[in-house]
Amino acid sequence: MDDVRQILKDNEGHCIEDLAVGMTASFAKTVTEADIVLFAGISGDTNPVHLNQEYASGTMFQGRIAHGMLSAGFISAVLGTKLPGPGCIYMSQNLKFKAPVRAGDTVTARATVTELIPEKRRVVVRTVCTVGETVVIEGEALLMVPSRGQ
Repeated sequence: MDDVRQILKDNEGHCIEDLAVGMTASFAKTVTEADIVLFAGISGDTNPVHLNQEYASGTMFQGRIAHGMLSAGFISAVLGTKLPGPGCIYMSQNLKFKAPVRAGDTVTARATVTELIPEKRRVVVRTVCTVGETVVIEGEALLMVPSRGQ
């Protein structure tokens, strides 16, 4: 369950004044075959490790895996819709891909505020994606957020 205490109004996210270190929110999605195929088409990444079972079975993954950036996109969902929410601007993100995601896996993306830089309207967020207890992606994001004073 999310720790974000304030209910967001339509199209309004948290302002820098609303945020505190430790606030957290999450988004979960079960990855489907359709998601993988559609992501390949949208992104242009048609690497056969994502689309061809025969090819993928000969790789270290021993089968097809979802695109890492598909799972990383769930981080964007948390940041853009929950914490800080609508109005925030993604400035940077680093990612470490730790384990594969497969069709049928439910990925939970979690964002936790780790640092506030109020004078610049910036927030640093720890980002983690898991499948069950397994960390599949970890990283850190820097965001610009609105201020009530501007």
